[in-house]
Amino acid sequence: MTATTGTDDGRDDRAELARLLPPATGFDLPPGRHEHHRERLMNQIDHDTARARESVPDRVPDRVPDRAPARPRLLRPSFLAPVTALALAGALVAGYSAQGGGADAPGQAGSGASASERAGNAQPVALVLNRISDAAAKSEVGPVRDDQFLYTRSQAQHGDLTSGTLVTTPLAEVETWASQKPGPQKKLGLVRQDGSTLPVNAQLGDTEGTAPGIGRPTYRWLATLPTDPHKLLARITALTPKQEDQEHDQAVFDEIGGLIGGVMPPGTAAALYRAAALIPGVVEVPDAVDAVGRKGVGIARVDTRYSWRSEWVFDPETLAYLGSRSFLTEDTEMGRKGALLGADALIKSAVVDEAGVRPQG
Repeated sequence: MTATTGTDDGRDDRAELARLLPPATGFDLPPGRHEHHRERLMNQIDHDTARARESVPDRVPDRVPDRAPARPRLLRPSFLAPVTALALAGALVAGYSAQGGGADAPGQAGSGASASERAGNAQPVALVLNRISDAAAKSEVGPVRDDQFLYTRSQAQHGDLTSGTLVTTPLAEVETWASQKPGPQKKLGLVRQDGSTLPVNAQLGDTEGTAPGIGRPTYRWLATLPTDPHKLLARITALTPKQEDQEHDQAVFDEIGGLIGGVMPPGTAAALYRAAALIPGVVEVPDAVDAVGRKGVGIARVDTRYSWRSEWVFDPETLAYLGSRSFLTEDTEMGRKGALLGADALIKSAVVDEAGVRPQG
């Protein structure tokens, strides 16, 4: 995610700050993840600048986060990562909130069996993903009009290394309103956190606005995806950037994790789960836990290159999406095995007619 600014001076300031910040050291991340987290840090700087300007009379914040993807997991890190010079190196790994969560970190709700023990007890994943797919196909939410907004409310936390030690931030509530307007848009919605409500602008470089796509998955765009699982997996794979030394299968799994949950065409949701079953290394984890401690059925995959486990959590009865977690599967320079990297819980998703307005009920 890349923050946009409203003036040339803002862009110059941002470029100068990015130039002065020290390069990331000490952690072996794929190149794409370095740039991703550098952009997240710049987003947080923009966010803090906007909040500071809100306290000045007759001033309107002109520097805001860049875009509002439909999934809250993609928004949260930009507002949770702390802003210090040290944060650049730390945020490159600490705020990583991969699109899932894993076996319970020490001291977390539901802790017990280790990640390896839980993975060893996993059942054939296609069976449970087919059941989740069937449940998703029965959704009666939608269709969504182009003039409406997709609303999500969630609780999230992430790992933080800015103190030099990996710690977990407190849970924070995040609300988003994602615009469904077709075509490239410069104003993509709103995000509300910590008492602040800010607009979300097009991605940096999208001078004509950000178009619907994998980074801005509108309901209409999601409805254009193929519903044959093999064709859908091929499409998502093609849309997922390849990063040097990173498992592409894991990147695709996390990309799908960024799409699921919330409001989407039932046929697309059903196909996404069946497509996930085709990815090598995906397993069922029967005792998964989301960010607020709700227990359920987990769908997980481990990136063995970086020892990160991503896990999606589903209600054991209804198979509705609950949330996700990610954690370390081995001792690394980031932290000890089991250390929590990110967790979230989807509390509410709905369709609303106006940005900033919560759904009834």
